[in-house]
Amino acid sequence: MIRAITSGQYKLIETWGHTKILQLNGKRSYAWIVAKNIGELLVSTFKKHAADYILSAGSYRLYEVTDEPNLIDGMHLELLAGEGLWQGYLLPTGLPTRKKVRNRIIPTKELLTKTVD
Repeated sequence: MIRAITSGQYKLIETWGHTKILQLNGKRSYAWIVAKNIGELLVSTFKKHAADYILSAGSYRLYEVTDEPNLIDGMHLELLAGEGLWQGYLLPTGLPTRKKVRNRIIPTKELLTKTVD
């Protein structure tokens, strides 16, 4: 089963300190960092971040996948990369929360959103 959880607009920015920040719907913000020997992480952040650069912006979709053939179970985040092209990410333990502030984000070729060929 594939269940759409939410969708909206995202912005991926870089701060003066070279920290990437993923903003969803202009409300929730996550620092996107690379941790040695762990991989990429999203970390909840609750302060306002000034953008030195906008790396990417557009639509996003968040899905929950359960028992689907050829798809990994769990939460899938998809970011519009431009011109109908989407980039997929797996969130094995979901998005970070106030209680669990750090969660892995894993790039994947699995896509639930139709893309332009």
